Amino acid sequence: MATFAKSSFDSAIYATFRPTYPRSLFDFIFRYHERNNGARWNRAVDLGCGTGQATVELTPFKRVTGVDPSSKMIEVAQGTLKNTPTSTGQYEYIQASAENLTFLEDSSVDLVISAQACHWFDWKKIWPEVARVLRKNGSVAFWGYSQLRLTRYPSLTPRINAYVEGTDPLNSIGSYWEQPGRSILDSHLIEVPDSNEVVPGAFSDFERVFFTGNYYPSLPSPRSVIMRKKMTWDDLLSYLYTWSALHTFRQHNPTDGENPRGDVAVRFWKDLKEGAEREDGRTVEGHDEVDIEWPMAVVMATRA
Repeated sequence: MATFAKSSFDSAIYATFRPTYPRSLFDFIFRYHERNNGARWNRAVDLGCGTGQATVELTPFKRVTGVDPSSKMIEVAQGTLKNTPTSTGQYEYIQASAENLTFLEDSSVDLVISAQACHWFDWKKIWPEVARVLRKNGSVAFWGYSQLRLTRYPSLTPRINAYVEGTDPLNSIGSYWEQPGRSILDSHLIEVPDSNEVVPGAFSDFERVFFTGNYYPSLPSPRSVIMRKKMTWDDLLSYLYTWSALHTFRQHNPTDGENPRGDVAVRFWKDLKEGAEREDGRTVEGHDEVDIEWPMAVVMATRA
């Protein structure tokens, strides 16, 4: 997570090219919240909100607060908010850690979410703090997605794994992810402890839901993948450039860009394109579109 706070990290590009969360995910979370007797829709909080991508989707709530430890992320989120003045009264952003929500009163929040950030949390601190700020029947929904998959090209999955998880320090970024966060994501939040194991009796419900399709059959009761995006091959390359591990890779390998095939991300991208060309039997251009999907896990809980 420290990578995102560095002055050399481009938060604007991060906001532009990261995948967005589907409306069906938020509808699923809102239905979970709605099923609780006495559920209220006054205030929601997004922990580790980044640039506010998920924050602004919490439209049913009268007041929404995005929380992130990075001043750069908060700056981008607030800048985006200024461009939509009709929403400025509903949304606010605060720079703070997820484990220290002293600006929130006890039993003052109806929903707490976290999108692609909970793998950094200190659960011995987070669950007690969430239990403190949630109202009775308040809800929690934390989610994260693992490695991308090219929907039409399953044969390229080993190449994706080699780049993302590989240990070759010059041709993969596997050694440059911040840990244990990345491994928690790739294991689909299985390592996130049950809320009642940390705060006994504080929560009346705890669930894990896996929108992972057929990619991880060992997970219990996997559902269809819901996080998908159609993008151009050029935009796929731009997305690869937002990865924190690539940012760290560049710091350790400053001459990598001198490779005649391009830097490590370009080489990986070219390998994927060439693989697609072999399967399609035609040349793939940068403006051609490719279908991407991301297996996702959601952890949900209800305040007792």
